Amino acid sequence: KLRLVLSFLSVFLSLSLSADRTFTNCPQAWFSTANSETLDQGLGVNIHFTDPQPGEVKMIADAGFRWVRMDFVWDATERERGRYDFSAYDHLMQSLEQFKLRALFILDYGNALYGKPPRTEDARQAFARWAVAAAKHFAGRGVIWETYNEPNVPMFWPPRPNVDEYVALALTVGRAFRANVPNEKLIGPATSGIDFNFLEACFKAGLLDYWSAVSVHPYRQTDPEGAANEYCRLRQLIDRYGRRGAGLGAGDGFRVSTNSVSDGIPVSTANGSDRVIPVISGEWGFSSAWRRMNEANQGAMLARELLTNIANGIPISIWYDWRDDGPDPTEPEHHFGLVRNAYLPNRDQVYQPKPAYLAAKTLNSFLNGYRFEKRLAVGSNEDYVLVFAREADRRIAAWTTFRTAHRINVPLGAGASDLIKHTGETIASISANQQSLTIEVTTAPVYVVRPARPKP
Repeated sequence: KLRLVLSFLSVFLSLSLSADRTFTNCPQAWFSTANSETLDQGLGVNIHFTDPQPGEVKMIADAGFRWVRMDFVWDATERERGRYDFSAYDHLMQSLEQFKLRALFILDYGNALYGKPPRTEDARQAFARWAVAAAKHFAGRGVIWETYNEPNVPMFWPPRPNVDEYVALALTVGRAFRANVPNEKLIGPATSGIDFNFLEACFKAGLLDYWSAVSVHPYRQTDPEGAANEYCRLRQLIDRYGRRGAGLGAGDGFRVSTNSVSDGIPVSTANGSDRVIPVISGEWGFSSAWRRMNEANQGAMLARELLTNIANGIPISIWYDWRDDGPDPTEPEHHFGLVRNAYLPNRDQVYQPKPAYLAAKTLNSFLNGYRFEKRLAVGSNEDYVLVFAREADRRIAAWTTFRTAHRINVPLGAGASDLIKHTGETIASISANQQSLTIEVTTAPVYVVRPARPKP
């Protein structure tokens, strides 16, 4: 119950910290990443277990996810000073690797042996020794290690957040990783919301020298597209502190060659000469129990969130949460999941999918192997038409933030197309008229697949 309460409060504060901001003419919002990773390589889910139910990990993989984010809990793995037990995570890793899933482990929280949170020098050194031991234990298996979770909110850094204390911990861990496990990936700070003051303090202290990426949790109950300008501002902040002597100007953003991506994180620019520090959406979801939200709307929001991220150069996007945490219809924390809470043994799908699961599976299926190319201008900034490319093929995702459905003209050459609902059902087969295609857009994305798929 404590975990549920803390998670709910964390989400509440995230919403406050990431209130939509307006930054006009941002050069790094909705920009082309035609040479970056394909969409399907960077999507993941949060989980809250190390012992998955039979069939559970398969169901995660079947939806097209490639990453799983999970707490790597200090208090549970060091119960005696200097003695570590990672056996629960060995079991989880075996389950993930069976289905070619990658782990993003959160190094958290405090430990009763040293104090909660780790704010003393003794606790920081102990935390770093434990973190290095964990990284050595799983070295070479593609794990990404995240330094703490939401240290900018009181429930995870009690009694109140202190950025100087967090920086001291993160620097200790960063130096220990560099000295002992230099090939392992370390990221941070996993802020609740995009907390610019907290993030800038981290960057000023030099943490970008140790992190392969900056992770944030862009929660909001408003339209997910509002995150684009916040990502832009965050990139500008990273440019200011993290590219000393790199020779890159503002706007270069996340432009990398396909062979410069290591463990899902870009490590060089297109010419291979400079370091790029990308932004990761490490935790973000919509509860189907929020006011004005239901399961159908949650599915649409999932598609819009993930499409927004990939069209803004976010190489890894972790959806919160994999499955509902409980059945209480009035408890928002119980309903962030892609599937319902009850386990259904002896079935192919061992949890009941929600529309959000179908939306994730559809997005991964129809855009598998495609890269974001551009956003088309179709007359209104409230209308979103994104083009994805795979060699000569093009597929389109389209939706609007207007609350009323309306028709738009999409500039396409002549030919037949299939119009696919965000949950996978075929809406219609349509043809372009005089080099444009007229479609109806709503707040739920549709996919335009061309050429039309052969009829069975």
